[in-house]
Amino acid sequence: MAILQEVKQLGQQIWLDNLSRSLVRSGTLAKLQQSGVSGVTSNPAIFRQALAGDALYTAEIAQLKQQPLSAKARYETLAVADVQSACDVFAAQFAAEGNSGLVSLECDPALSHDTEGTIAEARRLWGLIGRPNAMIKIPATDAGLATLPALVADGININLTLLFSRAHTVRAYQAYQQGLAQRAGQAAPQLVASFFISRIDTALDPQLPPHLQGKTALALAQAAYRDWQQFFGQPNDAVPTARLLWASTGVKNPAYPDTLYVDNLIAPHTVNTLPDAVLQAFTNHGRAADALSHPAAPAQPILDEVATLGIDLDALAAKLQQDGLAQFEQAFAQMLAPLAD
Repeated sequence: MAILQEVKQLGQQIWLDNLSRSLVRSGTLAKLQQSGVSGVTSNPAIFRQALAGDALYTAEIAQLKQQPLSAKARYETLAVADVQSACDVFAAQFAAEGNSGLVSLECDPALSHDTEGTIAEARRLWGLIGRPNAMIKIPATDAGLATLPALVADGININLTLLFSRAHTVRAYQAYQQGLAQRAGQAAPQLVASFFISRIDTALDPQLPPHLQGKTALALAQAAYRDWQQFFGQPNDAVPTARLLWASTGVKNPAYPDTLYVDNLIAPHTVNTLPDAVLQAFTNHGRAADALSHPAAPAQPILDEVATLGIDLDALAAKLQQDGLAQFEQAFAQMLAPLAD
């Protein structure tokens, strides 16, 4: 997995988009960390799959179902323990580097349009996990963006998820800076703005001529990275910044190279979170080179041509976020069902 170290030298961190009890207890996560994986993300769909398919949960689930707890409380008991264990795997890396070795747990997606409810939930989960390298994942709805000043002021690391819009992403940076201003010189928490990639091409490709298919998401990512550069200038270790995280990086179209959304999104001060299959593909035959600082194919002509076709990318972003929230809510409900009395 030497390529992961090459990517890290280029300024990008690779995180694993998966978490389960077996992954931690088998030592697999520790081996991945030693090989160059620099963090972990999770979501309701990941935990649904873990609880359904990992036998290490069976005995504890049976014990929890003997207690007078809600299904959500039982889930949190399991998930918080897993996040704590993963945080411990990365603890030394976080202590040494400060902006890596982070592990995220998502707020209840039912709260995605409830600012005060999300703030309370994020504070509660942060306290339950009790690890400085935990991250609380919050959907980037208007209500989610409104939570950032308070939570950043609290010193809570945030993974802002389901971003498809450049404008929403810039609003996240602004809210992050508002929170930093309230911390008055205290240590700055981390923020990653998770910009989703493959779902954009999946939605748009049927409407596009062949020469544009598979290119819009990468062009948007390139433009979002340019927005980031313009907003933060030239960051250094003394100036805390939010970072872009590329999410949804597994290709949905089998005609595309399986590392399309990894090879072409490497850049300094970014993160890419990879499912197991994409991580395996990238370590097997990926390409490590800075693809965004000086891109070979400029984004704007592609975005301009998409616009001339009458496609409203902001409207698409709103729909994709809404669809993503519905999927997370469904996955959360499906995960809780076997934990109920």
